[in-house]
Amino acid sequence: MVPTLFGRLQTRLFLLATVGLIVTLLIVPILPGTEGPLGDLYLSAILVLAMVAVLGLVWELLYHFLMQFRWEKDWPTLFGLLTLIPEGLLLFFLLRSGAVGFIDPAPPAAAFWTHFLVVWMCVWLVANGPMRVPFIRWRFRGGRVL
Repeated sequence: MVPTLFGRLQTRLFLLATVGLIVTLLIVPILPGTEGPLGDLYLSAILVLAMVAVLGLVWELLYHFLMQFRWEKDWPTLFGLLTLIPEGLLLFFLLRSGAVGFIDPAPPAAAFWTHFLVVWMCVWLVANGPMRVPFIRWRFRGGRVL
């Protein structure tokens, strides 16, 4: 079954809140180019993760619209992986331009990209593999977690 829009939204939020948060907590102390109190680094990284989640909801609406022009009404798996490029670039641009005022100062580029890419890869890998073990019916319920 092809994941529904609501299922993709739920899956994205669930994976970012679980896998994304765990990976963020593990990787923040070793991010390149970061300095300062560890609490501030964690706060900044978690706010970036929250921005990924919020912007991801908007992206899912755009992806859903674009999928309506495809025969299968779904992305190939590789497209799901490659969506990290526009999503990462938009968030990086928003952080650098100061449009996200509550994340100040913006994290260094090396720290942002390392964090973003590691979290994205872990979430994508879990969604395309281990997610199907504890949530056996996930696929048959249109990707809905609840």
